[in-house]
Amino acid sequence: MNRYQGLLQERANLTNEASAAFALAEAESRGLTEPERQRDDAIQASLGSLADELQRIERQRERERALSPGTPDFARITGVRDLAVDRPWGREGEPVFGYLLQAVAAAALGRGIDPRLYQAAAQGAGEAIPADGGYLVGFDMLTDINLRLRSGDLLNRVRRIPIGPSANGVTIKVVDETSRATGSRHGAVRGYYVDEGTAPTASRPKFNKVELKLIKVAALGYASDELLADAAALQGVMTEAFADELKFLTEDAIINGDGSGKCLGVLNAACLVSVAKETGQAATTIVKANIDKMWSRMYAPSRRNAIWFINQDIEPQLESLAADVGTGGIPVYLPPGGIVDAPNARLKGRPVIPIEYCATLGTVGDIILADMEQYWFIDKGGVQQATSLHVAFTTDEMAFRATYRHDGQPWWRTVLTPFKGTANTLSPFVALATRA
Repeated sequence: MNRYQGLLQERANLTNEASAAFALAEAESRGLTEPERQRDDAIQASLGSLADELQRIERQRERERALSPGTPDFARITGVRDLAVDRPWGREGEPVFGYLLQAVAAAALGRGIDPRLYQAAAQGAGEAIPADGGYLVGFDMLTDINLRLRSGDLLNRVRRIPIGPSANGVTIKVVDETSRATGSRHGAVRGYYVDEGTAPTASRPKFNKVELKLIKVAALGYASDELLADAAALQGVMTEAFADELKFLTEDAIINGDGSGKCLGVLNAACLVSVAKETGQAATTIVKANIDKMWSRMYAPSRRNAIWFINQDIEPQLESLAADVGTGGIPVYLPPGGIVDAPNARLKGRPVIPIEYCATLGTVGDIILADMEQYWFIDKGGVQQATSLHVAFTTDEMAFRATYRHDGQPWWRTVLTPFKGTANTLSPFVALATRA
């Protein structure tokens, strides 16, 4: 990695570290602590120094390019003009990411190398190499993809855990509490009523650990010469396609992942509570008792954050649910735009969100009640992207690859036995068992 690449990576790491600190504060509904504010000030100062050094390197590259008689006129070939150093990839409102991808394609095709591009170093298997036309796209150019990625119905609700710039994972100690019975709270803490001058018996919490290690999901796309010619269209296609696919794979794993090379999903977690169907309940149905029992198994402190995730197949079942009142009834399910004109439907006062990752009607996972604050998630560096001319050489297309490193799992190790009423365990993740 050359100096320029190193500076770009350092800038990305600092930005990611700051984002993680703010995300943690937001998740805990607080402002930054004093150490966090001091670190944020230090990050800002470092980013200022990095910006100055990057600008100097870019300015020198511009000088060198101007002195090279064999270098084609990049702006004439690609249509990218007015590339001021303080606005490296176009003016505000222009298809910035599209211009950048055009620049990558032009460089790989030998039509001139813009100094703001940097090649991937040849470091063995798994790395793009210059001979393959490999160029890395700067972290700051992928902001739109990252924003779209994090706007998913699940990814905007999980609790993000910050990791260090040189780390590829995190190990977190958590209280190993499986029961609220006396002597088991917080794992093994017990308090006593004692007489004056009498010391209580000592106890201490019991701990376990949650390990999150970065895994990678990737998507590969191709751009034809026709698409490359239109920066706006290129930006739209690549941004939407990559963000949607990476988001889909990651969110699907949050629900259905088996933890092997992907996130451990809610439905495969040891802390999942599965509510059995009612005696004599018909296949592929949902009845009011299912909803009531799911709600009763949701850990009470998690109810304020709980969301119902459903497959759209079950909506007709929900529409017919009613609570008997005298000789009539009242609806259990309030559809979107109902009595309170809410943007989402409501069950037990909590939002109902249809998602693609829930199973079809009658299968476990068709309706899930979850507090996603109890699902811990890490990622690093946002979306990274590289390119190659030679992957689709025969069809004269440019290949663009996007990768996203992340991991996630519920931090609860198992279900919780309540203080009283031990028959029904509790959890922040509840699903309805199969009704076959």
